[in-house]
Amino acid sequence: MDTSMADLRIALLNAAHDPADTARNFRREVDADLAEFHVAGGELPDSYDFDAVIVTGSRSSVYWDDEQEWIAPAREWVADADRRGLPILGVCFGHQLVAEALGGTVDDMEEYEIGYRSVAHDGSDPLFDGVDTEFTVFTTHSDAVTELPPGAALLAENEYGVHAFRRGNAYGVQFHPEYDTRTAERVTKRKDDLADDRKATVLDGIDADHYEAACEAKRLFDNFCELAASAGPSASD
Repeated sequence: MDTSMADLRIALLNAAHDPADTARNFRREVDADLAEFHVAGGELPDSYDFDAVIVTGSRSSVYWDDEQEWIAPAREWVADADRRGLPILGVCFGHQLVAEALGGTVDDMEEYEIGYRSVAHDGSDPLFDGVDTEFTVFTTHSDAVTELPPGAALLAENEYGVHAFRRGNAYGVQFHPEYDTRTAERVTKRKDDLADDRKATVLDGIDADHYEAACEAKRLFDNFCELAASAGPSASD
């Protein structure tokens, strides 16, 4: 039987090193009961008794297992959640973690994609219902999914590569539909390895018009919740 969206209980795996802003953004955008776990601090749920899972962005790279001990357990927890059929949405780092957990590959791009950018989806998946085929989003990443998980479908991309995929009930999106302008500015300003002129260009582009355009992509959260609600009862141990 379908679960009401109002009754959805979602595990929010917060992979941010400074988790407060990330939690604020997702709590603002996701209309569900979010149970937050600071995975970058070593927290993981002790069960799979949730209706869905969201994995957030992070300053870490998913292949830093040797340096950051929390990454491998988080990846395995996500893989187990997928095997149980839980709907999963990964965002940026989360997108990459989900891809690896399902058997895909993530590599260093040796460059940044950052700022408000255009992405195109193919119109094939309900995650993008109500979103124009070409849409604006804020991006910030120097890693990318370079090989999709076996059996996964590419849903969205731009010149920098994969921006969304799906396999079964698991989704990943490389961009940040949850960002507000405050977060976009903060993240850009701390990119010490970006050239000053490029950083200035990105900051100049964080304005009301670009933000308004990017708000269209926030529809993804409602769409994901609808998909999770229709997926059935929570999984459990």
